[in-house]
Amino acid sequence: MKVFKLPDLGEGLQEAEIVQWYVKAGDEIAADKPLLSVETDKAVVEVPSPRGGRIARIYAAPGDVIKIGAALVEFEGEAGAEPAPREDKGTVVGEVTSSDQVVNEAATQIGQSRLSVKATPAVRALAKRLDVDLSVVTPSGSDGLITRGDVERVSKIFAELGPIERLRGPRRVMARNMTMACAEVAPATLNDDADIGDWDDDQAVTLRLVRAIVAGCRAEPCLNAWYDSHSVGRRVLKKIHLGLAVDTPEGLFVPVLHDVGERTPDDLEKGLDRLKADVRARTIPPEELRGYTIILSNFGTIAGRYASPIVQPPTVAILGAGVIRDQVLAKAGAPAVRKVLPLSLTFDHRVVTGGEAARFLRAVMEDLALSS
Repeated sequence: MKVFKLPDLGEGLQEAEIVQWYVKAGDEIAADKPLLSVETDKAVVEVPSPRGGRIARIYAAPGDVIKIGAALVEFEGEAGAEPAPREDKGTVVGEVTSSDQVVNEAATQIGQSRLSVKATPAVRALAKRLDVDLSVVTPSGSDGLITRGDVERVSKIFAELGPIERLRGPRRVMARNMTMACAEVAPATLNDDADIGDWDDDQAVTLRLVRAIVAGCRAEPCLNAWYDSHSVGRRVLKKIHLGLAVDTPEGLFVPVLHDVGERTPDDLEKGLDRLKADVRARTIPPEELRGYTIILSNFGTIAGRYASPIVQPPTVAILGAGVIRDQVLAKAGAPAVRKVLPLSLTFDHRVVTGGEAARFLRAVMEDLALSS
């Protein structure tokens, strides 16, 4: 037998979710034909078969999340392959004994954040048997010690709530990315209103926001950058690759409009329409979900005035746009009802100064104030 393992999918990804198998045990497949599809980094990717032959065994089912290097399938015809390791379900076997020894158990470290739990071995064993994650238990013991009663209390709550809904696909990726962002970024947010009362009636809001972001990046190029926390350095990028936050029932997607500073309005409009259609159909290619240098979240198409958008590393800035509203403003020394567009700019204060962010936002507002 020959075991084929999940290959490295690039971009530093560590895991993938099985979406669909194109074969079953006993099927014949030719080399380079689609073997299965997996979802990772919000994109569905087909994995080709590395060789031709008959499928002897399939190790993972659709919906399973597996690590890079985990076994996928066995092919018949070659001996010497080791069986795939079974997943440790954490089952407690035998008698559970008590102990007064306290174990400090560290959680996985993400960025500079570090969490830990304190519990005796007996309590840890009880938590495994009851399927309770100790990291969600509020300790009541001295010095932050989790007790048996704490675990039993949380287990009872879980039983009343019913089985957990595992995050899959885009929602799982969103959870991972937001955790990393909150652990690594030092966010600060600026809010202001852009006076758009002179706009023509046929103005497309998203296209105007794209143009305004280009103007902001030209005024303060350092917001169109990637930050490297390991080397404590930044890369200011010449081309503006704009990520657009798109809300879907499956979760958040951020497709990329490439090189928006050098494209015509008609080309940008066609690009926007194509990206939105591809996201809805889940046919967007992986390369269209990577490489953005700054992000736009036009949440005002739904609701909300201001927000604190989350910066996604390695980018250093995200601009949010709220609901357009009428507001009384001073115009030529007299009160006038004007349309205003609320803006929220979040930036990574590790690399962007408050002055740079304010000048960026001022340039964005000045461009939006133009009639066309």
